Amino acid sequence: MTERTENEAESGAGGGGADGAGADDGGAAARRREQHGWYFYDFACSVYSTSVLTVFLGPYLTAVAKAAADAEGYVHPLGIPVRAGSFFAYTVSLSVILAVLVMPLAGAAADRTGRKKPLLAAAAYTGAAATTGMFFLDGHRYLLGGFLLVVANASLAVSMVLYNAFLPQISTPDERDTVSSRGWAFGYTSGAFVLVLNLVLFQGHDSFGLSEGVAVRICLASAGLWWGAFAIIPLRRLRDRAVVREAGAAPAVSGWRQLVATLKDMRRYPLTLSFLLAYLVYNDGVQTVISQASVYGSEELQLEQSTLIVAVLLVQVLAVVGALAMGRLAVAYGAKRTILGSLAAWGLTLGAGYFLPARTPVWFFALAAMIGLVLGGSQALSRSLFSHLVPAGKEAEYFSAYEMSDRGLSWVGPLVFGLTYQVTGSYRDAIISLVVFFALGFALLARVPVRRAVEAAGNPVPVRV
Repeated sequence: MTERTENEAESGAGGGGADGAGADDGGAAARRREQHGWYFYDFACSVYSTSVLTVFLGPYLTAVAKAAADAEGYVHPLGIPVRAGSFFAYTVSLSVILAVLVMPLAGAAADRTGRKKPLLAAAAYTGAAATTGMFFLDGHRYLLGGFLLVVANASLAVSMVLYNAFLPQISTPDERDTVSSRGWAFGYTSGAFVLVLNLVLFQGHDSFGLSEGVAVRICLASAGLWWGAFAIIPLRRLRDRAVVREAGAAPAVSGWRQLVATLKDMRRYPLTLSFLLAYLVYNDGVQTVISQASVYGSEELQLEQSTLIVAVLLVQVLAVVGALAMGRLAVAYGAKRTILGSLAAWGLTLGAGYFLPARTPVWFFALAAMIGLVLGGSQALSRSLFSHLVPAGKEAEYFSAYEMSDRGLSWVGPLVFGLTYQVTGSYRDAIISLVVFFALGFALLARVPVRRAVEAAGNPVPVRV
């Protein structure tokens, strides 16, 4: 890799500086081309999050685990007694712990070598392959399902570190909220489209000569094929930048040494750390609701799988509207205020969810509508807000820490959910336990002076933030 001085980097694209548009970016047209390609990774991988993690895998893997359970309702992975109804939640937690171990390696390698695209490709296609392999999940193979879930979930988390690290390099500060929101909107659009196809297949499985189980396995595997197919577009359009590296520096270091160095460096930006702490807490609640909602609907509310599919489809459609609408609200009122409003709405939604009557789809649809309107916007604006707090030249490194907060450390919520059910046997108690994540996250974010945080990171401050 050619060494470059900091002055050279500032005049080029190497660091992907705060303004996101170096002299060699080729102008606004070239930047838009990269942005359009960037949107398509959300389009590719969001089908996994929607069809696999949110709709099909939770109830299906829980059913497989219950089929393999003993007379008391327990399975025994590695000799550990686990209530079958908690197996999915625990597996999600395990997948996130694995992601914590791998993400620092990916972030360090990306920043040291500047080769985000090959690393993104490796993570994307590992996850796509594991998801496609879920077609073979049948009978009592709950351990196979758990293994594939761990690999796919961890791969998605690693890929998102690299994907998000492109955002400061392909957009100017005033574009960030809009670009990030459009990415989420692309993802929810693809999720909704594929869910419609899933619903047709699931509802009409008899006419296709398929059993319900085979139909579910096809839906799971198709998400992996979709992920792999559409990942080609961002991999063709995004481009790697040269890195800023001191003369004589090694091209790569241990990912864990890099993580320690990153955390030490972040101590120079305490306001960035304060935002990450708030995000870690409230996003843990968001990710847990996403992964456990279908289990709550099927097991506690006793809703049919087709009802769950329609509800999640409603979430996808309204999430597109919500992401774009909250992006506009952020332009008018600032990202921080808009996120705080969404967190209050999250808490109210979970409170309403606790009181939902069983076997009443209309109320579940109302709950899904509430979730959809705040889901995309809260995630998109959190990502764009953090991009303002990242020092130039350290995008992948800092987004590795961000992704650890996003998916990498989002194991506490599923663990709390699983333990609450393990102890009480009630999914209602489990779902209401998640309110604390949104209340505490709200309090922590409200204390962060984001304008000062942007200035402290050395970045230009947008008109509203």
